[in-house]
Amino acid sequence: MPEKNKSIAIIGGGAAGFFAAITCAQQNPGLSVYLFEKTSKLLAKVKVSGGGRCNVTHHCFNPHQLIQYYPRGGKFLKTGFKKFGAEDTVNWFRERGVILKTEGDGRMFPVTDDSATIVNCLLNEAQKAGVKINTNTAVEEIIPVENGLAGFRLRLSGGQELAVNKVLVSTGGNPKPESYAWLKKLGHTILDPVPSLFTFNVPDSPLKELQGISVGQAKVKIAGHHLENEGPFLFTHWGFSGPAVLKLSAWSARTLHQLNYQFQVLINLAPAYSEDALRLQLADYRKQYPKRIVSGHPLFNLPQRLWKALTELAAIPEKVIWAELPAKNQNKLVEQLLRAPFQVKGKTTFKEEFVTCGGVDLNEIKPETMESKVLPNLYFAGEVMDIDGVTGGFNFQAAWTTGYLAGQAMAG
Repeated sequence: MPEKNKSIAIIGGGAAGFFAAITCAQQNPGLSVYLFEKTSKLLAKVKVSGGGRCNVTHHCFNPHQLIQYYPRGGKFLKTGFKKFGAEDTVNWFRERGVILKTEGDGRMFPVTDDSATIVNCLLNEAQKAGVKINTNTAVEEIIPVENGLAGFRLRLSGGQELAVNKVLVSTGGNPKPESYAWLKKLGHTILDPVPSLFTFNVPDSPLKELQGISVGQAKVKIAGHHLENEGPFLFTHWGFSGPAVLKLSAWSARTLHQLNYQFQVLINLAPAYSEDALRLQLADYRKQYPKRIVSGHPLFNLPQRLWKALTELAAIPEKVIWAELPAKNQNKLVEQLLRAPFQVKGKTTFKEEFVTCGGVDLNEIKPETMESKVLPNLYFAGEVMDIDGVTGGFNFQAAWTTGYLAGQAMAG
């Protein structure tokens, strides 16, 4: 086949697929680049991410630091982040007229605060580069010709077939193991997909009425395990959320799946204090303000309603002053502040975003090019691999990086 007629197929119309298609077509305009999306919706996750604002990436421009935000796949991504990291993403969009801004927590959004800005940018770039986009077209089977060395035949929904030289799979994460059967058939090992990034359901929580109240810093620990995370914490009507919980769910994804999402958490609402320091603080306060009503004046920067609820859990009567607070109740208050136990019974998907850990085993993929070590000319990008980041723009950054590397390699 003459060079200029070479064709590339990209399976999956999400962030990674689009980025790979654009990179590949721009790098080598002689190629025919086909993108197949089985639904009618392109870039669906990009559209809903960040509450419809699209959390494009994270302001972390050092590859060594960036890899710390990936419970799975960090080490694998190191090479890629050196070639195309968060700063490259910012520059890529800037060169195309899309300016990103950084929020206080490091998350980066388009200045328009509208995900349509990102979606339209990617659609325009794909169109300009001549990518042939096919919606409502599923690739049902990838048939290697001469073990991939002579390319592939793709069986499409509707019975058609297409011969291509190289294939990129960027179908995203899927919670159902059977969704990966067609890749298993090609000889790849699939690590069981399990959910990552979810909130905790605590149906019997005595703090249900505090929904909407947040704490700037709390430590959440899985009882009986060395799994804990610290960060902003949110009480919801179904249980607990906020970055502390979401990040813990990501790092503990496999363990919590094994526990069938039934476990005990210990919440520390004053993580800046050791137990001794906290007791000292309470003793000082008691000395300074002996006549103050305990439940009326929150300590440790906690919201008033939360403080009052904690004093109730410590069985401290409403009008008791510090001078008259019995030692056993003060001890109970210390327990509520440092390790309040709650029974988690189930999980809830975080907003519209679902993330899975699991997928194609990274040991079978070349980190420099995203090419399969099992089948030549087969490539992967995005969450179909066993890569997942915590919340904050990290999953998109992995999509841009792996899409870019695969696009570059396929164009070569």
